[in-house]
Amino acid sequence: MLNTARKPVTVGEMLAEEFLGPLGLTQGALAAAMGVQRKLVNELCNDRRTVTADTALMLARVFGNSADFWLNLQRRIDLWEALHTPARRRRIDRAKTLKQVA
Repeated sequence: MLNTARKPVTVGEMLAEEFLGPLGLTQGALAAAMGVQRKLVNELCNDRRTVTADTALMLARVFGNSADFWLNLQRRIDLWEALHTPARRRRIDRAKTLKQVA
């Protein structure tokens, strides 16, 4: 389980800082390469949309890396947010082991 106080890099941060900026790509150019609307890329870049399997496969094809790379970024941020959002953490903490239930 992810156990860190520091928030992991988000998909949006990774796209902007490690891919779009260094490659001189705009969100529009990435959207065209992916075959999607610019809105989808903008929402990814601004962390208002999560990476799905389909999106991960498209990003992997465009950038020549793996879908696992993109899905793992998303997984890490999802776990971190679940553990660091008080209401979500309280809900998670209510779960019991099967031995505690019996």
